[in-house]
Amino acid sequence: EVQLVESGGGSVQAGRSLRLSCTASPYLYDNYYWAWFRQLPGKEREGVAGISGITSYADAITSYADSVKGRFTISKDSAKNTLYLQMNNLKPDDAAMYYCAASPVNPPWPPEEGRFRYWGQGTQVTVSS
Repeated sequence: EVQLVESGGGSVQAGRSLRLSCTASPYLYDNYYWAWFRQLPGKEREGVAGISGITSYADAITSYADSVKGRFTISKDSAKNTLYLQMNNLKPDDAAMYYCAASPVNPPWPPEEGRFRYWGQGTQVTVSS
């Protein structure tokens, strides 16, 4: 069982930055697939960014939704058991509830939320124009 707790959300003006954090317990497993999703009320969750598990033959691979490429960066610090989402140049369309999620296997991109076994409770991001 993996428990995930997000933090770092808030209210910012367009063009500013936020960094979301997701702390995993007991561990941020290196062989898991970790992702950030976002959701607007009444809509399905959208995969925003993902980072694959590390294997003996490949380093972690990152993937991004087209809408955030060049602005968002996903990363992880295994020593701190923490997943990050650095969000720069935020736009009003980025406003949503953001969730981190984990899967024991690497899913195809874009990810389907049903493939993820573990979810955090979410952190709200509000962007004003």
